[in-house]
Amino acid sequence: MQGHIGVTRINWKHAAILLATGLLFQSAALPSDAQDQPKRPRITGIDHVRLYATNVAKSREFYEKTLGLSSASGRCGVSVHSCFALGFQRVELESLPTPAPNNQLAEVAFATNDIGGMHRYLSAHGLEVSAISKGPKDVLHFELRDPEGNLIAFAQRSIPIVEPPIKPPRSHAVSGKLIHVGFVVKDVASENHFYVDLLGFKLYWQGGMKDDGVDWYELQVPDGDNWIEYMLNIPSTADHKALGAQNHFSFGVPEIQAAAERLRKNGAEKIAGPGIGRDGKRGLNVYDPDDTRVEVTEFTPAREPCCHPYTAAHPTP
Repeated sequence: MQGHIGVTRINWKHAAILLATGLLFQSAALPSDAQDQPKRPRITGIDHVRLYATNVAKSREFYEKTLGLSSASGRCGVSVHSCFALGFQRVELESLPTPAPNNQLAEVAFATNDIGGMHRYLSAHGLEVSAISKGPKDVLHFELRDPEGNLIAFAQRSIPIVEPPIKPPRSHAVSGKLIHVGFVVKDVASENHFYVDLLGFKLYWQGGMKDDGVDWYELQVPDGDNWIEYMLNIPSTADHKALGAQNHFSFGVPEIQAAAERLRKNGAEKIAGPGIGRDGKRGLNVYDPDDTRVEVTEFTPAREPCCHPYTAAHPTP
């Protein structure tokens, strides 16, 4: 027995040496670009939503007067005619191009703390990205397309989105925070490869019109509480009005009845709701002059959601 124990120790020693040597050679054989693969910088939330407007003046009146948003004149991108500030987030308007697209949701931009690092990270994964440009107030920005052709962007402001806003929201503003953006998705696997596998988004909630279905699939940014929402099972024949209801964005509020009252005081003519959605949250909808749905919803659910539980933290005011 003594001899067998001794032989076993010697064999393990040789095995350890061989293993270490093999790992050394394996490491040396890895390509340098694999070892130096850039890490993904933080993605902290939604930086801005850009919308196409058929009549910019009419849309500007809706966002400034009906929703009570503060004009951010002088702090918009070069191609943007108007924008409105919610702290360091923006709602931007751009004239409808010719030919007119079916989708009025022109661009969704996410905030990052390292625009150069994000550009290198996406380029290293073979994605075609635009050059980094500098806009008003030294906002750095670049664009790319997701797998279904949606224009998305990354932006870095001088003060990150996670910091408190310079000024409190206007007294007649319906909300002071963008919390999510939704858009039509046909291929969940392809979109998830981009948003989940590459960008690190995480599941927030999923549910449907029926308990056993999934019509809405929500993914939260990896380093914040904003999210995107896949609008699923939308027919290819959907018209402009139907697509305007699907390609939407949402403001968060602590109490929906107060938001509804503010909208009425601001002159909103048509308000759908308030009511409780399948996600368990109280909310309402209004529509801009181009039929783009603007959702207003409470930060936290009033009851248990249908279909599936929430799997990430709720947004905060």
